[in-house]
Amino acid sequence: MADATAYKILTAAELTELEAGTFTGAPIDRTDGYIHLSTAAQVTETADRHFAGQDDLAIAAVDLDALGDAVRWEPSRGGALFPHLYGSLTLDAVIAYGPLHRLDDGSVALPVAG
Repeated sequence: MADATAYKILTAAELTELEAGTFTGAPIDRTDGYIHLSTAAQVTETADRHFAGQDDLAIAAVDLDALGDAVRWEPSRGGALFPHLYGSLTLDAVIAYGPLHRLDDGSVALPVAG
């Protein structure tokens, strides 16, 4: 796949876990056996479907190249390919993160390294 960066939406507690060094997944991730990630084009729909009405969310930009073969692109919603991380997400693979904000058009603002 061409995307080198994927995104993970996190609750405040999950962000605290990531900031400690290693995020092992949200409850749904642990149930499914992998950490669900989204591409830039998919992240707003993910937020709308799975985090509607929730406050105090964060978003992390993840360097897929740093995760190597632990990332698999697999079909999900409507057959679209999503990046799934088979393993833990370590803070060193995160290139930027911060509070989840919406742009004027309702889309999720992506964190920028810097």
